[in-house]
Amino acid sequence: MNEHKSVKGRGAVENPSSRYLNSETVPIDDGWDSDPNWEPEFLASAPATQFFPDKTKKLITTNQSPDVPFEQSINPYKGCEHGCVYCFARPTHAYLDLSPGLDFETKIFFKTNPVERLREALEHPKYQCKTIAMGTNTDPYQPVEKEKRITRQILETLLEYRHPVSLVTKSVMIMRDLDLLQEFAKQDLVNVAISITTLNQELKTKLEPRCASPNARLRTLQNLASANIPVGVMVAPIIPMLNDHELESIVVASVEAGAEFAGYVIVRLPLEVAPLFEAWLEEHYPLKSNRIMNRIRDLRGGSTYQSEWGVRMRGTGTYAEMIAKRFNIVKRKSGLPTRLKSEYNDSTQKEAGAKDSDFVNTGESTRLRTDLFKPPDDYLPLFQT
Repeated sequence: MNEHKSVKGRGAVENPSSRYLNSETVPIDDGWDSDPNWEPEFLASAPATQFFPDKTKKLITTNQSPDVPFEQSINPYKGCEHGCVYCFARPTHAYLDLSPGLDFETKIFFKTNPVERLREALEHPKYQCKTIAMGTNTDPYQPVEKEKRITRQILETLLEYRHPVSLVTKSVMIMRDLDLLQEFAKQDLVNVAISITTLNQELKTKLEPRCASPNARLRTLQNLASANIPVGVMVAPIIPMLNDHELESIVVASVEAGAEFAGYVIVRLPLEVAPLFEAWLEEHYPLKSNRIMNRIRDLRGGSTYQSEWGVRMRGTGTYAEMIAKRFNIVKRKSGLPTRLKSEYNDSTQKEAGAKDSDFVNTGESTRLRTDLFKPPDDYLPLFQT
């Protein structure tokens, strides 16, 4: 018997406690409720989204991973109301003593004083200009951005400093900032990747309940391309026996809409994401749940996840190799570049932080400039002559 029950408008069907808590509180029916259909509140109705300030000391996060095409990033929000059940960022909510399940999509933390923290970082004497990526953990254009406008504030500040930025989103809200993106684009300071997981609206509704529809994302991609914004598609994540058959159709549809580059990521299920995803499969696709999980384990050396650099984004084995070949074939047939090209010049460092990752192959059109970065006007040398 299926013990899980989906919540309308939410991705996770469970709300497990943080892995760092020593005890867990579980609601039970004590017999006093006369309603025979009683069930825990978080399953009985869609829980409301709550927002909390996240006292921000450092805005820019850095990494040394060879798997991603950036070395520094900004995430305006912790948690994401989009509710994508597969989201690899879900386990980070455990650090807040919250659940990676429904808490992750209903308890959202927003960065405080983002402009001040960003200026501090950019004006530090040792700061080196490299592309800042946004949308690497949670979507910078999730619904709360309409009110908080934190992403907008960050973009305005980066534009003031002529700093390159790369954006990934599933949201049509990015069109709100078209004025800023066009100014970035005039100076080769921006690229955008629209994340498209499926072209099937029914699957999208189950998998990514509060995201824009596939058609809306394609229209957004087309509108950005028409506005001369360098834009591409990220097919992510590719899930065996669920959306893997759509790889070619997503790339082709995106190229027809104006995509200049494409990338993909194989599904990642770290820590709590694996049981959350399995519970979701049992709820929505019970007849093929085991087969999907077995194929994922085939991709991950018998486990549900591999954390090692070089394989965590693309998997290993025959299936992973097949996806890579299919991806390269459809890119070639669609006229997309299949390898990174030359940089502006060596003095500007490597394309504002880009790395030649196997899972993301971008083209020359995505090369961003770092040589235009403007140092602070009030910076003076220690000794003047």
